[in-house]
Amino acid sequence: MNSTTTTSANNTAMTMAELADHIVTHAEQALPLAELADLVGVSPSHLQRRFKAELGVSPRQYQQQIRLQRLQAAWQRGDDISGAIYEAGFGSLSRVYEHADMLLGMTPARYGRGGHGEQIHYLTVATRLGWLIMAATARGICHVHFGDDATALQQTLRQTFPRAELLQSGAATDPRLHDWMSALLQHLDDGRPRPELPLHVFGTALQIRTWRFLTSVRDDACFDYSAVARGIGRSAAVRAVANACAANNIAVLIPCHRVLRKDGSPGGYRWGLARKQALLQTS
Repeated sequence: MNSTTTTSANNTAMTMAELADHIVTHAEQALPLAELADLVGVSPSHLQRRFKAELGVSPRQYQQQIRLQRLQAAWQRGDDISGAIYEAGFGSLSRVYEHADMLLGMTPARYGRGGHGEQIHYLTVATRLGWLIMAATARGICHVHFGDDATALQQTLRQTFPRAELLQSGAATDPRLHDWMSALLQHLDDGRPRPELPLHVFGTALQIRTWRFLTSVRDDACFDYSAVARGIGRSAAVRAVANACAANNIAVLIPCHRVLRKDGSPGGYRWGLARKQALLQTS
């Protein structure tokens, strides 16, 4: 490319946000990195670094997440499975399985921040560990917090998703959320296995990797922060793993209470040490 062409390309180049919108619009199509780089006016390697720095995932990962979100929405509507897979851009069921680990809800933090455009239903109940609030988007549970006051929990939800539409759930209007809360209470009160429920999380790539690892552990398994860092393939990221546990917004279902200090002591917990110790006794 000559200097004139380069200058022209740079003058009309897309920003990372505009490129992300382009990927959303064309998610079902093949989008080679070189083609995307040409739209931005940089080299493929430079685009890869910039996109990941701003959105936390690569362009390909972002595209696959959009495809998965569309596939999940189609299945929730009851669409034909094979047709939904094709329309989402996967081509075959085997291609879906290649990206199944992303179904936890990897949404770049920049686009999830504030819950913009989301409609979130919530429910608060009294439990043996205090008040509990559960909230969910159309894609899954996005918020589970303990507290001593139901009103304060609702205020925390509003602070977490200030740009979302929050709706208090009724059993008749949203039986799905009530069923999920019931399953969680059976785990807390009756010792049943931790339920596997659909989650919709917001965070950095490393945070989501940490949370995904924790959802895969057995109910009776405990780890220290170093072990979790090794488990996600980032053995040097112990402090970042600790920060990810502290930033977890989905208590119990993402069992950060199972992460202990190296000497085996409970350490801290976002919702109080007494609750952590009680949860550790829940199997």
